[in-house]
Amino acid sequence: MLTAVSRIILRNRSIIVIILALFTIFMAYNAASVRLSYESVKLLSKKDSALIDYEQFKKHFGEDGNIYVIGSINPDIFTLDQFNAWYRLGNDIRKINGVEEVISMARTKTLVKNQLTHRFDFLSVVSQEATSQSEVDSLKKEILKTKFYEGLLFNPKTKAYLMAITIDKEKIADEGRIAIVNAITNVAEAYRIQNKVEVHYSGLPYIRTITTQLIKNELLLFIILSLVVASLIMLLFFRSLRAVISSLIVVIISIIWVLGTISLFNYKITILSGVIPSLMVIIAIENCIYILNKYHWEYRIHGNKIKALSRVIQRIGLASLMTNVATAIGFAAFILIPNQVLKEFGLVTAINIMLLYLLTITILPIIFSYQEAPKPRHLKHLDSHFFSNVLAKVIETISTRRNYIYAIAGVMLLFGVIGVSLIKTSGKVVDDLQTDDPIYLDLKFFERNFGGVMPFEISVDTKKKNGVMQYPTLEKINRLQTAINKYPEFSKPLSLAELLKFARQSYYGGNPAMYGFPNSMESGFVLSYLPKKMEGKKNPLQAFVDSTKQITRISFQMQDVGTKRMEFLTHAIDSTIKSIFDAERYTVSMTGNSVVFAKGTNFLIRNLFESVIIAIIMISLLMALLFSSFRMILVSMIPNIIPLIITAALMGFLGIPIKPSTIIVFSIALGISVDNTIQYLSRYRHELKLTKGDIKLSAINALQEAGFSMIYTSIVLVLGFSVFTVSGFGGTQALGILISTTLFIAMFFNMMVLPSLLLTIDKRLVSKNFTEPILDVYDEDETPSLEAENDNEFSDLEKE
Repeated sequence: MLTAVSRIILRNRSIIVIILALFTIFMAYNAASVRLSYESVKLLSKKDSALIDYEQFKKHFGEDGNIYVIGSINPDIFTLDQFNAWYRLGNDIRKINGVEEVISMARTKTLVKNQLTHRFDFLSVVSQEATSQSEVDSLKKEILKTKFYEGLLFNPKTKAYLMAITIDKEKIADEGRIAIVNAITNVAEAYRIQNKVEVHYSGLPYIRTITTQLIKNELLLFIILSLVVASLIMLLFFRSLRAVISSLIVVIISIIWVLGTISLFNYKITILSGVIPSLMVIIAIENCIYILNKYHWEYRIHGNKIKALSRVIQRIGLASLMTNVATAIGFAAFILIPNQVLKEFGLVTAINIMLLYLLTITILPIIFSYQEAPKPRHLKHLDSHFFSNVLAKVIETISTRRNYIYAIAGVMLLFGVIGVSLIKTSGKVVDDLQTDDPIYLDLKFFERNFGGVMPFEISVDTKKKNGVMQYPTLEKINRLQTAINKYPEFSKPLSLAELLKFARQSYYGGNPAMYGFPNSMESGFVLSYLPKKMEGKKNPLQAFVDSTKQITRISFQMQDVGTKRMEFLTHAIDSTIKSIFDAERYTVSMTGNSVVFAKGTNFLIRNLFESVIIAIIMISLLMALLFSSFRMILVSMIPNIIPLIITAALMGFLGIPIKPSTIIVFSIALGISVDNTIQYLSRYRHELKLTKGDIKLSAINALQEAGFSMIYTSIVLVLGFSVFTVSGFGGTQALGILISTTLFIAMFFNMMVLPSLLLTIDKRLVSKNFTEPILDVYDEDETPSLEAENDNEFSDLEKE
């Protein structure tokens, strides 16, 4: 079959080049419209109860993840100039298009009892810039005695002050968010510089905007670094500028195809899909090395360029197809996970790996066919003294010292088992940021001074209209939030119960000592001063209850505690809820961005573990197709699964937690590392035919021919993935470090442990099923009759 394929490729070069060029132009046109994703990542399926509760909550109360916060440490804020500067900052930010509201210590509202109307008037404390220090002193007294805002907008102990900015929910999930966040930040930075004060930024809109911009910057950085590393490696190995340029043509086309695919599927670039172009560079170079090595190997044998190219297609075409399928399977496993971001990542990568195979197996032989035949200096790498000595040492070791190999492998496996037991899970919103990153440091500022910025909401449905305004319900809400505030991870709450405390203080003339939850007798006349209807912009109830007064919210900000601690907290709070609220009369649910994110992360980690199992099963089935021997399948998977265990152990010993950005390593690494196994075992089986069943000679011959490519590609992969270590995201760094480590260990197992097992187990592995498989990747080569028939097949092309 592949003889016919080689004939089609080499005899229709112009047509194939035109088709590839037109397809590349088409993909480039689509790639030009690819966009970055600004939406929050949806980790849960649409049918999940936590997501359903969250969507219901947003219908009643709106988006909870659209608050951008600015914090400042300023002991002098109640001086005339500093107070007015903070006031002007709030006003300037409010004028920015896309900002709905700004609340700060200088933009607060207060409740004033109006005995004539028998209502509370909802009035601004500060209506204009102060004109004197005495006016500021008066405002300071009024602001600080309003206990409702203490712990929310100011921390009197640390002299920290907070400004909360509500961004239009319609603009929070699109590209317009960048302009809004940048405009706010620029205004705040001007305030910081002018007033020489410490300023901090946080909130989900800010965190997501900055990380999205970082993804955009790193996308280009990774592509450039990958191209540089690939070029240097190709030049170092092959000492040929032609080889480098030819490979770079494949690489650049593959990048265009990736971006075009993302656009064609109407996907957007996320933190995961942003690394796909660089992944394709690495995999493309791996494919190029296999083809170049085989081409040079064949050409040195007979000196016929076109014949060498034909044999490249015939002899490694199917083997290369299988290695690319194996790599694609590692990514395709993510398609089966009920998570849209991972589905997109898996689908785009798997498709492009197969497209890349078609590209390399066609365009590289065509390019080489137009070039001059390799010169002796281009073939010198086949006799590299360094790599030849390494390979000779490997062959000597597996021939005479296999016990040492098994001992080392055994120690590594024991190390792996111990290390795996030390692995911990994590799942924080800023998990992938470095601890010295400004975003991380600013987040810690808000956690220390205001309890955090991650929204944690509790929805209380009384199942009847006006139910939330009844004293027993309000008393239960107060008991619940008091119990929650015993945990230091939570901020002071915002709720109807807190509003009632504020109202009680206002009812008694603003006396700070009267800020507290009213007793049953007080509640009647305090509640009577609150609005009876929900209409009106100055209605303080609107933030806390729905239009029917049946459902209310208790809003906390909390620290970014991670999934494990979050699981403990939600379980403890759930027990408290059940002890306070009668399930027949109330429906109480915990929700908000923090709850959804924590549950979604746990859900994703479970799914990713499943993806590893799926990848192992699918790759095992591929091995069954290739080798048709259960014992050989087991042997072939050993050098690929044990490195995964050892990498997991390193995570345990180094304190790298299991999280979405690290667990994807295993499926990817498995799909890539198995390539060397396929190449080696396919060659080994073919050598068994040529040597008439001589196992030792076959194992050594296979290693001599496949060894160079195994070493070259492993070095390319290790160095290629190492470019991700320069990322500003810890998860992307881990991707580079862990995959590089896994592939390096897998090289040892594939080059030393696998041949050793073949020699040790000997004839027990060489069954009829193994030597006569369902699919033979060398089925059409090295038969004398076929060679004689095709020796002059391309003689006319050779003369060109």
